[in-house]
Amino acid sequence: MSNDTTRRTVIGGAAAGLAAAAGGTPALAQGDAAPRARGGKQNPRDKYPKPPFHAQSQPWPGLASRMDPRPDHGETSYAGSGRLTGRRALITGGDSGMGRAAAIAYAREGADVAINYLPEEEPDAREVVDLIRQAGRRAVAIPGDIRTEAFCRQLVDRAISGLGGIDILVMNAARQQSIPVLADVTTEEFDRTMKTNIYAPFWIIKAALPHLEPGSAIIGTTSEQAYNPDPDLYAYAQTKAATMNYVKSLAKQLGPKGIRVNGVAPGPIWTPLQVSGGASQGKLVTFGATAPLGRPGQPAELAGIYVRLAEDDGSYTTGNIYGAGGGQGQP
Repeated sequence: MSNDTTRRTVIGGAAAGLAAAAGGTPALAQGDAAPRARGGKQNPRDKYPKPPFHAQSQPWPGLASRMDPRPDHGETSYAGSGRLTGRRALITGGDSGMGRAAAIAYAREGADVAINYLPEEEPDAREVVDLIRQAGRRAVAIPGDIRTEAFCRQLVDRAISGLGGIDILVMNAARQQSIPVLADVTTEEFDRTMKTNIYAPFWIIKAALPHLEPGSAIIGTTSEQAYNPDPDLYAYAQTKAATMNYVKSLAKQLGPKGIRVNGVAPGPIWTPLQVSGGASQGKLVTFGATAPLGRPGQPAELAGIYVRLAEDDGSYTTGNIYGAGGGQGQP
């Protein structure tokens, strides 16, 4: 809570490193990046690790590459079929979690992708850039602090410059901190959460709108917390309710322009949010245990939802929230 940075936001002007398009090729902890073929069936309860997990913590914002077990974002499992050929996506929080899963899936479906992330998350972001390029698509890395309106405008401008335009916006960046007692929520912490989770999507979407043509898609990442908030996530949970609300409001406003707006509401998903202050150690060890499937979800399990909400085959879907909660929460 004394940290000076926010989740999936990046310190303004820190364009070094990945801004040069991450020239290095990282070794992927999950093996060869070539996707496995789809097919067959598997008991969803047994598909991924179950609790109890090892107690672990990282400084905010955390790295997926240092988690145990390491999350699956679809690095070796997602196989594309051209559903987003020729599209251009800007994803905030694209280094890990659902943002990374969406970036990998979008690239393998034929889209060029720009991602935004924190400088501290550069090792994870380098892997994403490499995976996008392995799919034969253009990757643009844009570090910067989305807590400021000036950078949000720059972010959109740089994405358009690097990709040649934008027609998919994924507003995924979020700050989450577990604070059990309201009296311990500082104004500074509350402000960081609001600026990252509510102000930034407003600024980014506003800057991008003049460039979005009919057929474009905007996708917000909300949460089960919007429907059933935990007592220790007072600040975070209300921002996710606000995300759900802006999705529905904007869908009505932008529908006449041919621009669709939808949201994704994850349940307990295994991401760096959890190990960098987003969950207490007690909750972390048993994370996902209360879900009917008996485990947390993995980001890869939501990748197809982000694709569906962006592709033309989903053209009548707008103003909707798609859930992936392992059997709990809404919708």
